[in-house]
Amino acid sequence: MTSREFQDRLLRRAKRAGLTIPSDTALRLETYFRLLETWNRKINLTGFNLAEPTPDTLDRLLIEPLVAARHVPAGATRMLDVGSGGGSPAIPMALAVPSIRLLMVESKTRKSVFLREAVRAVALEGAEVAASRYEELLARPELHEAHDLVTMRAVRVEPRLLSNLQAFIKPGGVLLLFRGTTAADPSETVPPPLAWSATFPLLESLRSRLVVLEKRHVGRQRST
Repeated sequence: MTSREFQDRLLRRAKRAGLTIPSDTALRLETYFRLLETWNRKINLTGFNLAEPTPDTLDRLLIEPLVAARHVPAGATRMLDVGSGGGSPAIPMALAVPSIRLLMVESKTRKSVFLREAVRAVALEGAEVAASRYEELLARPELHEAHDLVTMRAVRVEPRLLSNLQAFIKPGGVLLLFRGTTAADPSETVPPPLAWSATFPLLESLRSRLVVLEKRHVGRQRST
């Protein structure tokens, strides 16, 4: 597929989702996708066929994160993505929100090497990759309540996981959960200080949703 063909397909999918992608961002998205395709021949980064991408492939890997980027809080500057794998949704979201400083967490060494190469290839300034499990980062106090948002896709959501992840989020910040149509909303089992804020549809073609959990400010106890 030529670059022009790729760009035409990408922009058609974006238009269908109600998006307008700046030309520079579209080119960087293509750079990321091409690199993902090359590396995916050597290591398993995604199950999608990248050589001949279908509309669903482009929607899941590129368009869905761009739609989700609309829900990044205004003024947000720091984002942590858990289990980054092949870099989606984190890298497309960061490209869509230039003010974001991204930290991707990926425990598998070869995938973390790919992520570093992708960051370099698309010139994603300020982005970092932590080659570790997110639980290990809980021992780093400088990361506590340091992020405006945390993102996560394709994992089972349990109260203990949410309790751990909220440690990275500033009060007033959000946890964005990418969910499929069959995944239950965690609204009934969200541990404080997190609270369900909203659930937004992402792409009708994928029947995907974005669950937004907000970290509430904990009021100080009044002295008696």
